[in-house]
Amino acid sequence: MTINWKKVVIVLLDFALGAYLMLAVTAFNKPDESSKVCNKVVIKIQDESTNGFITANEIKNRLTTLRLYPYLKPMRYVDSRRIEETLKQSPFVNTAECYKTQDGHVFITITQRMPMVRVKASSGEDYYLDDNDCIMPNSSYTSDLIIATGNISKTFAINYVSPLGKSLMTSDFWKNQIEQINVLPDGSIELVPRVGSHVVCLGHLPESRNPKERQRLINDFVSKKLDRLDKFYRYGLSQAGWNKYSYISLEFDNQIICKKHDPHE
Repeated sequence: MTINWKKVVIVLLDFALGAYLMLAVTAFNKPDESSKVCNKVVIKIQDESTNGFITANEIKNRLTTLRLYPYLKPMRYVDSRRIEETLKQSPFVNTAECYKTQDGHVFITITQRMPMVRVKASSGEDYYLDDNDCIMPNSSYTSDLIIATGNISKTFAINYVSPLGKSLMTSDFWKNQIEQINVLPDGSIELVPRVGSHVVCLGHLPESRNPKERQRLINDFVSKKLDRLDKFYRYGLSQAGWNKYSYISLEFDNQIICKKHDPHE
């Protein structure tokens, strides 16, 4: 068998040329971080107008304090992963994403945790509960949330006040009508509405050790109680007057017990 060395040489040259072109294109398209400097930082807080716990300026100051703010830094020294992990440590941050572009830009995108209820316990503790039944520290947040007061431990807040708050928030009517949850010393629940000069007693919330089962039980409990209250609002208070009663109890099934306002008060 005779080897055609001319063809072999041509094939090898073609292969070498192809490899060279591939490396050249790859090197051309790869950002040269050794010489590029960050010339722009874009910080986007996706739900800033809704939650308002943190601002872009606060993110900038936090990263600057920790010497992580990327502006005017060589791109090779901008550690996107470390920026993300640092921002996730904030009690108000839900997710954080950071990435770099070839033109020297750094983009930081943040979503915030969603507060559902503010707790102002009789013990003096003041904090928020988010939509994952977790505690958030007090801040300058001013949005119109339901306030929970009274005999509230953090365990009770997480296991019962938070699921109750979420149940109320599922209805546009009740999340606007109820402004306060009050927990009595025996653990029973009162609701204070925005409209009307009365207090609504729900009684004791159903208990369960399983979080999903507990949320389901509380949802059913609240739905049944407030369905009765809704009918009473429509067919009772609409005729008797919203300020006739000072106390409306829904504690017992199939009945509503009302206490009239004392005319001397």
